[in-house]
Amino acid sequence: MQPREKARGQHDLFRARLDQIIDMRHELVRLGRLIDWPLIGRKLGEVYTDAPGQPPLPTRLMAGLAILKHTHNLSDEMLCVRWVENPYYQHFCGEEHFLHTAPFDRSSMSRIEDARFQHDMASANGRRAARSAAAGKPGDRGQDR
Repeated sequence: MQPREKARGQHDLFRARLDQIIDMRHELVRLGRLIDWPLIGRKLGEVYTDAPGQPPLPTRLMAGLAILKHTHNLSDEMLCVRWVENPYYQHFCGEEHFLHTAPFDRSSMSRIEDARFQHDMASANGRRAARSAAAGKPGDRGQDR
């Protein structure tokens, strides 16, 4: 089952939207506007494999967590704690309302890392194949021997 993106614009009369309570000039809000989330979704979809178990997390949440973890040099456990405490982290990862519990657990982080590793490997193989083709080595298709 591929990750499903959240339906946007659904209103909850009893909860304030994050964009109504946070500073929309904050660096994470601005960064979130600059990122091409649909492109990231397509790229992750290229290496995503369906497996039995829990339903997949939304792509923006997975990618956002990976970006926050790397940017702030956080452990999986600390990222989970900070995500629950920080409305800017939640907004960056695509949430519309503040959540008091994370919609993921620490074990989800290993699945995110696995997908990122697979994407990095696919990208590296593609670049290697392109360099080989440009250098006129038709027999080398980006595979290490």
